Amino acid sequence: MFKIGVVSDEVSQDFQTVVDFATSFKLDSIEIRTVWGKPPQDLSETDIGEMKRILKGTNLKIAGIASPFLKCDIDNKNERREHLNILKRCINLAKALDTNLVRTFAFWKTDNTEERWPEIVAAYFEPVRIAEHEGVILGMENEHSTSLATAKLTERFVREIKSPNVRAIWDPANEAHADKDGEIPYPNAYHRLKTLMFHAHLKDALKNPVTGKIECVAVGEGTIDWLGQLQAFVDDGYRGHLCLETHWRPSLRIDDDQLNRPGGTAFSQGGEEASRHCMRNLRALIDRLHV
Repeated sequence: MFKIGVVSDEVSQDFQTVVDFATSFKLDSIEIRTVWGKPPQDLSETDIGEMKRILKGTNLKIAGIASPFLKCDIDNKNERREHLNILKRCINLAKALDTNLVRTFAFWKTDNTEERWPEIVAAYFEPVRIAEHEGVILGMENEHSTSLATAKLTERFVREIKSPNVRAIWDPANEAHADKDGEIPYPNAYHRLKTLMFHAHLKDALKNPVTGKIECVAVGEGTIDWLGQLQAFVDDGYRGHLCLETHWRPSLRIDDDQLNRPGGTAFSQGGEEASRHCMRNLRALIDRLHV
């Protein structure tokens, strides 16, 4: 059976609150994004020590570090250099928290991905070398705002890199957000990534009938066939983590910039209530599975 976790700042910026939430739902893990208003690469030794103190005595594991690596402009050389430093700091954090997964991306989306494909792949030569040396997994997430907007592109990228240290993070709702560029998340897009998948995210999406825009909604209340997807995880023997990345708030709207760059106090506002709602929906779905 797969393990269940939550992305930290989808609950709160306060790590004790996140741990209390995870404990109350008997979760297996927490994925670290922003904590105490800091992105993962800026967490200090003191911060890490406090996180370890809070985790002590629980059975919670750290599923991975949700780094922002290469969520940057492909043409900005200074940003690209700084993001290599971000990756190194996130790898250090992963080791300190006893996880081997660092989530990554491949630049903001441009209108000429195909033309720039060789450059996108080449940009990972150094990160892969670092990952192989450090013994960590770079989890490439299909993310509609980046050059790897779909499962199809993510599959192509991972297969071309040909490194056991680069695997896929599968997010069905991100595929839905890709809209016409994507495929039906489950089963179509999932089957592209299931053999390459190291980690998965849980959220839901629905097209607004007025604006025609894909929006985040509570898990189990959108277009993603989560019952089918969860059953496939069971049937396919997936033993990794499925982490709730809520991205929805009951009484607030998260704007596009916050969704593309999640984190911080404003982003976490209303997150605990929303995540509790989603986690209850997830538990109801799990109760229906054939395990």
